[in-house]
Amino acid sequence: MTRLRSYVLAMSAALMLGAATLPATSIPAFAKGPESVADLAEGLMPSVVNISSSQRSKSGGPEAVPMPKLPDGSPFQDYFDEFFKNREDGEQDSGPQTAQSLGSGFVVDSAKGLIVTNNHVIADADDIEVNFSDGSKLKADLVGTDTKTDIALLKVNPGAKTLKAVKFGDSNKMRVGDWVMAIGNPFGLGGTVTVGIVSARNRDINSGPYDDFLQTDAAINRGNSGGPLFNMDGEVIGINTAIISPSGGSIGIGFSIPSQIAQGVVAQLGEFGETRRGWLGVRIQPVTDEIAESLGMKGAKGALVAGTINGGPIKDGTIQAGDVIIKFDGRDIDEMRDLPRIVAESPVGKEVEIVIVRKGVEQTVKVTLGRLEDGEKLDEGSAADDTQKPAQKPAEATTVLGMTVGDLDDAAREKFGIGKDVVGVVVTEVKPDSVAAERGVVVGEVITEIAQESVKTPKEVAERISKLKQQGRKNALLMLASKNGELRFVTMRMD
Repeated sequence: MTRLRSYVLAMSAALMLGAATLPATSIPAFAKGPESVADLAEGLMPSVVNISSSQRSKSGGPEAVPMPKLPDGSPFQDYFDEFFKNREDGEQDSGPQTAQSLGSGFVVDSAKGLIVTNNHVIADADDIEVNFSDGSKLKADLVGTDTKTDIALLKVNPGAKTLKAVKFGDSNKMRVGDWVMAIGNPFGLGGTVTVGIVSARNRDINSGPYDDFLQTDAAINRGNSGGPLFNMDGEVIGINTAIISPSGGSIGIGFSIPSQIAQGVVAQLGEFGETRRGWLGVRIQPVTDEIAESLGMKGAKGALVAGTINGGPIKDGTIQAGDVIIKFDGRDIDEMRDLPRIVAESPVGKEVEIVIVRKGVEQTVKVTLGRLEDGEKLDEGSAADDTQKPAQKPAEATTVLGMTVGDLDDAAREKFGIGKDVVGVVVTEVKPDSVAAERGVVVGEVITEIAQESVKTPKEVAERISKLKQQGRKNALLMLASKNGELRFVTMRMD
């Protein structure tokens, strides 16, 4: 026993000595969370506000509720009879009803009295009231809104009251795991502080065209909408906007509009009362692995141009359907959804360099951006396609890849309602369970290109598919046009 005890003590001493002599870098150093955010929260509280908005309906609530149909002998019949009789007799208030909405916001300009919140907090409001942490209240006017990013800018007249503004930080510098703090008005409980980390970046929750949310586990609940998400320097790096929650309460998955997007929108709303976004005027779709292989690209990246908008910035075929945009104004386009956001952040009228892949070859083109808001007024159904030419004399119909295709003559145009500007070969039949059906091809669509070469007859369709098979290609890239000329690309297996 003595020898065993001596051995254990000797081994313990050796281990302690060994640990003491190890270099410090060999032991992982884990950064501790903030011991307290009390000072930070105390300094930021005056800048965060609670927002109460109300909407006056023109008709009373009870008058809009019909008498429910109850089964014969229902025990509730007497109660409902009495309620609706009283309503008809005028005992119920039939005057205008008021709907209340609660949210959060923060001061960004103390001199001008500018306050940022979410658009959905004040949407359709007749009255907006801002409540400060010291108990004071001010009426607010709407400066401007942006539904695409769900941002609104309000203005108050502070009078003798001194406002304290916060500034935006750089959301691009935020890393997954960085500490953040939210202050807001959850469930009407003003001045609530929660702390967490950035859980993820670049989240797309399908709420708008420019989704690029920061995800956080800092508790965000109903009423936090429009409130700020701070970094540990007290800078706003996000606007709390949405949560995922089956119960309606926080489960640790909240989303914030990054300051990279919000700052530009707020600046435009403050200057113009509206947004003025850059616009390229192209229709795009994702580059899948199959499309990348069909285009001779090394990997799936970028945004595939499915068409251009007539009257838009693209002129003289600078960018064409089938091009893949991989870089815009010096910024890489890794996914399709990157392009609309980056273009929208660019100034209207700026000339930008765009790197495209056209038929397997990279090239750089220059385009002067238009304004998105003007582009939205154009006919979205129109498309410019310089590769389309007048159709030639029709040939016989043929079947390929599960489709029967025929000539796009006057009879076919009338039968399927195809516009005069659409040129190619019409799909007259799609076999169930075929590769064409699997890719969503429908009768009446028009094949305009195969492997980026135009086709005008069914014979050319068959020949082109046969040629691709001889080249050892596994997939065929088809450009299809809808009845009104809107283009899209699909890949079809040829095995």
